[in-house]
Amino acid sequence: MKLYKKIGAAAAALALAMSLTACGGEDTGATDDKIVIGIKFDQPGLGQKVGDGYQGFDVEVAKYVAKELGYAEDKIEFKESPSAQRENLIMGGQVKLIFATYSITDARKEKVSFAGPYFIAGQDLLVKQDSTIAGTNDLSGKKLCSVTGSTSATKVKEKVPGVQLQEFDTYSKCVDALANGSIDAVTTDDVILAGFAAQDAYKGKLKVVGAPFSEERYGVGLKKGDTELCTKVNTAIKKMIDSGDWAKAIEKTVGPSGYKVPAAPTQDACS
Repeated sequence: MKLYKKIGAAAAALALAMSLTACGGEDTGATDDKIVIGIKFDQPGLGQKVGDGYQGFDVEVAKYVAKELGYAEDKIEFKESPSAQRENLIMGGQVKLIFATYSITDARKEKVSFAGPYFIAGQDLLVKQDSTIAGTNDLSGKKLCSVTGSTSATKVKEKVPGVQLQEFDTYSKCVDALANGSIDAVTTDDVILAGFAAQDAYKGKLKVVGAPFSEERYGVGLKKGDTELCTKVNTAIKKMIDSGDWAKAIEKTVGPSGYKVPAAPTQDACS
């Protein structure tokens, strides 16, 4: 009888341990000593993996916010978060926060929540330094490049019916085509374009026109309904802006392209 009791107790203890492990697995984006943050790995000036390190404006904001949440830089694990996977990464608990040129939209709010915005971008044009293109009115008959299926491509088709649109699968291919003279301009969010223009290969050769024709509000993606975390992130973003570190981060990352520091955004109320 004592043997059966011991076996029963051991089984109960094992079941409890497994239960606790399962509960902890629901949200692996952060522990007491580490936080997993999603970023882009291929956007110069914003979120880019370079060797074993990471750099860009999104990375700078992420590190600042993480510090305010109590995580030192060496306690951050950056995870690549492609556009199509962002909601799933948050909902699956693989990341705690996402800083990845993540525009706040009503459709996305159905699956995740957002802190921020921490930046407001606008669709613009990237051209050669000596180009006479000063805005969308100058695009008729010109060769313009954007990414296949992007909102940028859709918007410019509607705005400039006469444009000769060339679509590639990545913006880096568009920028290469611009640099070698096979197209006249590239279009997407201005800060993304500025990041490319700031690269050593293009510095002094390409410029952002500076005539945005849309508004993209970049937010910090997080688990839906986590208003406590959202409020903490908003507080950190406001502190970064008020201290001047936000503007310094922009100057450091995309400033070399000639991109001017825009007006700082006001954060939405968390809900």
